[in-house]
Amino acid sequence: MSNFVAQSENFSHSGPTEAPMAIKPIAGKRGKKSKRVRLEDIAEACGVSLSTASRAIAGEKGVRPEIRQMVREAATIANYVIPTAVAGQKVILAASSAAMIDYVRNQFTLYVLEGLKERAQALGLEIVTRPIADRDEELAVLKEAQDDPLVAGVLFLTVDDEGMLAATRGFDKPVVLLNSDDPFMRLSSVTPCNRSSARLAADHLIGLGHERILFLMRPGRRTIERRYEGWKDALLHHGLAADADLVVPVEDWLPELAAQAIASRIETRGLDFTAVLAAGDSLAVGAMMGVQQRGFSVPSDVSVMGMDDLPQASFLNPPLTTMHIPMREIGSVALDLLRDSLSGLPMPPRRVELACHLVERASTTQRRSA
Repeated sequence: MSNFVAQSENFSHSGPTEAPMAIKPIAGKRGKKSKRVRLEDIAEACGVSLSTASRAIAGEKGVRPEIRQMVREAATIANYVIPTAVAGQKVILAASSAAMIDYVRNQFTLYVLEGLKERAQALGLEIVTRPIADRDEELAVLKEAQDDPLVAGVLFLTVDDEGMLAATRGFDKPVVLLNSDDPFMRLSSVTPCNRSSARLAADHLIGLGHERILFLMRPGRRTIERRYEGWKDALLHHGLAADADLVVPVEDWLPELAAQAIASRIETRGLDFTAVLAAGDSLAVGAMMGVQQRGFSVPSDVSVMGMDDLPQASFLNPPLTTMHIPMREIGSVALDLLRDSLSGLPMPPRRVELACHLVERASTTQRRSA
């Protein structure tokens, strides 16, 4: 688990620094409480760049003390809400068994953790990772967080179980979910916009003329159910049947299971589809294998598309068309969300969904005419 732990590091800003300037008044905003004050206004008033103002406001490293003081004073005058300083504190990352398995097999969790580590370093935070496999381990993590005054809050990575989520009720430090959500909106969360991402993926295949599009998935997690819903949304929107027999479930995210499922379908039913949308890149790899095992070609006979855009996707044969999921940003945004919760301002739980985009490669093409 040592690779799971992101330790805060000290570093200095080695680039050019900006000389302090007199604070210019912010027109129409001085001494007035206004939600329209922007960070850009603060930067302009101080004569510094937006990135410098952002680092100064956030208490990040790499800003000269006199510039930091000037920017923060300008923010106070303008009634700009200054984020809570968290340098020197700790955040516990409670990683589920599913997250740890993914960390070993794939790279989704790895990139989420990289984004989290980078943001933690910028904020001067220490990330302490704890594996949790059941409710007892979760309660132990919550007790540790409660008893340690240096712990600012807890992040839960890839946790869907309602029993485990329920244990956080009444916990008086911020809790944010990463790569999962609370269906009752009692906890803040950060996920990719899974439903719209799958909708865009299916729309792409339909735009290429495909009508019989399999959805290959490993059922169980809400995030994956959202992807199923997006696939179904696209088919229904275009007047196509979203029949249950187009859904191909597998018991795990292993490519060989996906290959077996697709090959078996072709053997029993023939090639009754022209495209496959997989709920993850690893399943897309298996789908290509299964198609090829039965003597068909990707994409000439069957277009295959994944979701995640893991680095290996571009090295497959053929390179995989997929939806890019902002994995690093999930980690960094979650940490900012947790920090916002420390401001003391009344703030309801928030569900942040990050936009995804299409990465078109060579595994999809126009449907072959009958």
